Amino acid sequence: MADVVDSADVSERATLGDGTKIWHLAQVREDAVLGANCIVGRGAYVGTGVTIGENTKIQNYALVYEPAQLGRGVFIGPAVVLTNDTYPRSISPDGSLKSAHDWTPVGVTIHDGASIGARSVCVAPVTIGRWATIAAGAVVVKDVPAFGLMAGVPARRIGWVGKAGHPLREQDGLWVCPETGETYVQNGEELTESEENA
Repeated sequence: MADVVDSADVSERATLGDGTKIWHLAQVREDAVLGANCIVGRGAYVGTGVTIGENTKIQNYALVYEPAQLGRGVFIGPAVVLTNDTYPRSISPDGSLKSAHDWTPVGVTIHDGASIGARSVCVAPVTIGRWATIAAGAVVVKDVPAFGLMAGVPARRIGWVGKAGHPLREQDGLWVCPETGETYVQNGEELTESEENA
């Protein structure tokens, strides 16, 4: 059973997994689907039809606009914004106010285990690879590879991170996690887990 505080605004059409917690002043819209054991922090917004995997944390005041798709174990830091409009305008060229039917929403896809740092912005449509880390304040405008460590405006890859979130160190042709000792293999602009980890 989910735990929703009284001040949260959760649509009756939203689906909340067992153990999910929705904090003060958060809003979860119609047809959003949240897996088990998720946390939606104070003042956060989850848009219509957004899907969120189990064990995901959405921190305070983050904005997850539809049609975003988040995998399992994703971390969305405080005040992160996942956009959904490639060409945003309030009005049409003739000056008339645009409505919800005057544009096509595009989403951000975040794969399992990825972390999006505080106050960063992911400009849709982009895909964040599994276990990638986006530094606080970054602006992501291009797809991010699995295990990529991204920073800056616009964000660029400045290294690699392992599953523990620590930057990897290059050693004897492999990338090594200083926390777990797990090793990874780089092939061009992609990183994969070494068979030694199995």
